[in-house]
Amino acid sequence: MNVVATFFGAFAAGVFVLLIAAGLLVVLGPLLQLWRVVPERTVVVYTLFGRVVGQVEEPGLFLPLMRFGPRALLFPFFGKAYSVPTRLHQSYLRNQLVNSEEGAPMGVGVWFEMFVNDPGAFLFRNSDPMGSLKANVATAVVKQLSNLKLDVLLEDRDALSRKVREEVSPTSTQWGFALGSTYIRKVAFRDKGMINEIQRKVVNRLRQVTAAMKQAGENTVAIIHSEADKQASQRLGQSQAVRPDVIGRVLAELQQEPEVAEALFRLLEITATLRSPGKVVLAESVGSGLILSLPDGAPVPPPLRPA
Repeated sequence: MNVVATFFGAFAAGVFVLLIAAGLLVVLGPLLQLWRVVPERTVVVYTLFGRVVGQVEEPGLFLPLMRFGPRALLFPFFGKAYSVPTRLHQSYLRNQLVNSEEGAPMGVGVWFEMFVNDPGAFLFRNSDPMGSLKANVATAVVKQLSNLKLDVLLEDRDALSRKVREEVSPTSTQWGFALGSTYIRKVAFRDKGMINEIQRKVVNRLRQVTAAMKQAGENTVAIIHSEADKQASQRLGQSQAVRPDVIGRVLAELQQEPEVAEALFRLLEITATLRSPGKVVLAESVGSGLILSLPDGAPVPPPLRPA
């Protein structure tokens, strides 16, 4: 029993010591630079006595002793490890003031992206590389876009964006940056009075265009109406010119039938009499015809013979 108790006691003590050692190793390992986990899109730069001794670019678990040898034990005391992110950064600068050739104050918004391609230059050649890059982009915008014509500022954004990128790229390379896409996204007026004046001119121009379109439509409709009236009057004139000939031929044919012609003329006389504005009174027959009594002043037609 004493042997078993001694064995289990020793085993428990060993496990306890191992747990304590593992805990200390987990805590002190990163502090003593025994290992390091490198994230994705990150470069770790190691310095010793103020000099760069190497950098690690591959993500995953990294053992400095395997890479740098025994001097890796000096990193916690006389060196330092810098983590530099190499992922893509995007930034937007708003309302960069430029003046057009016409003297209009314009606000330019420029968007650009960059990433670190030289971690050593990024760390030690400039104390504030991000701020310096933004200031350099703002300066390039003012330099390339000032005193340009207003229509060029508003329309040729692709060409102007390329000029800005060409201006900034050499300096950004010295600071460890690689400048990616650069684009002028916004060009706006800064003077409120000018904005109001442009709005007023645009509204007036829209009104003029609307009125011109309306007038053009009315003119087209008037032309169509006049053309229709012209064609109608021509047709009526042609019909009036043909009417006597048609009526003459019909009457000539009727003259060949005297009874029919006489009945037709009598019917026409009665119709004309009935259409007169006055009153028609039939009187008793005198002789062989009828006497029509008409209002005063109306012409008296010849007596009608009874049928």
